[in-house]
Amino acid sequence: MRAATRRETVRGPAGDIECAVDEPQGAARGVALIAHPHPLFGGTLDNKVVQTLARALVELGYAAWRPNFRGVGASEGRHDEGRGEVDDLAAVIGHLRAERPVLAGFSFGAAMQAKLAARVPAERLVLVGLAVSRLEVPGVPPGTLVVHGELDETVPLAAVMDWARPQELPVLVVPGADHFFHRKLAALKIAVTANWK
Repeated sequence: MRAATRRETVRGPAGDIECAVDEPQGAARGVALIAHPHPLFGGTLDNKVVQTLARALVELGYAAWRPNFRGVGASEGRHDEGRGEVDDLAAVIGHLRAERPVLAGFSFGAAMQAKLAARVPAERLVLVGLAVSRLEVPGVPPGTLVVHGELDETVPLAAVMDWARPQELPVLVVPGADHFFHRKLAALKIAVTANWK
């Protein structure tokens, strides 16, 4: 991501978890944990949407941690259909001793963070391209920031609206954006930073 990005290793339930870490200038106001898209379809901590979320959160003053899910990069273990992946995210939070982290994620990673939020109190939940049409995603706390591309072909916007409607949860739609926010990363970053409390 940046020259200042460092790699850290955290011990998880299936072995080592590789993390990329970016720090803000000055003292951090908190910790943000950012989860990447589906590991069986090329998702890694270097995904451009995940990096954009990290940049936005660092700009907002958070230390941004991006773990690789099990079986990706230097992270040990094998893909566990979303069960062990939530445990791995929880292990990173435990390692950081973060009491109320920001939980952010993209696609599969957003679904994992929604599951983690049921177990770990979060300062804020940020879900981008939430994979509601492909995974069981629980309800989330009020104030969760949900960002979705208008032209998402992987997870249709209508599916996200159907998931959000019973919760009366607003969805911020980025006009013209597809699932991977091609040529819309700047708009995604603004969607996060401009809607921060």
